[in-house]
Amino acid sequence: MRGDDRNDVNLFSYISPEARVPKDHPLRAIRQIVDVVLKDLSPHFTKLYSAVGRPSIPPEKLLRALLLQVLYSVRSERLLMEQLDYNLLFRWFVGLNMDEPVWAPSVFSKNRERLLEGEIADRFFDGVQAQALEHRLISDEHFTVDGTLVEAWAGHKSFKPKGTSSDKGPDDPGNPTVDFRGQKRSNATHASTTDPDARLYRKSFGTESKLCYAGHVLMENRNGLAINGRLTVATSRSEREAAEEMVRDIPGTRRITLGGDKAYDVHAFVDTLRTLNVSPHIAGKNAAYSMIDGRTTRHPGYDLSQKKRKRVEEIFGWLKTIGLMRKTRHRGSARVGWMFMFSLATYNILRMRNLLASTA
Repeated sequence: MRGDDRNDVNLFSYISPEARVPKDHPLRAIRQIVDVVLKDLSPHFTKLYSAVGRPSIPPEKLLRALLLQVLYSVRSERLLMEQLDYNLLFRWFVGLNMDEPVWAPSVFSKNRERLLEGEIADRFFDGVQAQALEHRLISDEHFTVDGTLVEAWAGHKSFKPKGTSSDKGPDDPGNPTVDFRGQKRSNATHASTTDPDARLYRKSFGTESKLCYAGHVLMENRNGLAINGRLTVATSRSEREAAEEMVRDIPGTRRITLGGDKAYDVHAFVDTLRTLNVSPHIAGKNAAYSMIDGRTTRHPGYDLSQKKRKRVEEIFGWLKTIGLMRKTRHRGSARVGWMFMFSLATYNILRMRNLLASTA
């Protein structure tokens, strides 16, 4: 019998969002991990807020909403607020009641800036890593380092000689005509008027130059979890400088291994690693120029590190296709770096959920 296409509107609903979310939904396990981290961060949240005044957006709800934005590739905070208004799954995860109003996008962005001041992204990342250590998911001996470019929210037209006016041309104020063909443009003489922290850089020969930042990740080789990361200015030395800083942050004094691609096969960097009691399991360049010799390659662990190091590309692939880091939506190294670390923590949460589900 055919049913009637009637639009009966019920004034009341007796089913809670908790009941509508399936028991085996992936977000349930993710929320358990997140809630533990947020509970540990509560003392840090308290320091960021005044004891008097009108209550702001709870930082726990704000971070859960940002987590959804990264997980579901929501391209803007305005669209995120729209999703929170009618998406029951999002409301349940953030902790909003059915009748609770969502926040204005500008209010949400302003409250996010407060978390930037408190370095909450780094603390959130450390809290996720602490849970991974508790579940014995992290290796303390074998690591891989790599870097990638994060395209800035700025175009080539904004890259102008330093000291010049940022006034737009009269032909089209919104999109002025700019002809820089034949001009010599470099970071020494030019800067972006849209994002002054971005640098014009290209990853390799034969590729186009872009206004970008450099993102760096230190990965442990057992399960492919990121244990450190940072965002820096894009230069020819930034990968090795960031790698050295992250290696020095690894606790303990035992000998470890560090995998990497050919960009790290540089005399000064390899010598520094050996001084730090680190075996450089780095892909060697041409034999005439390589610093990687038989002292390293003769060990079977070297070949294993070369296989494992490719997994760091999975982290970058997820960050750029899902985590909104192919082209950042923020300006300034502080904001972009905050989102880079938060997206990296989100990847670890998702990876931990999959690892723990496979061992359950």
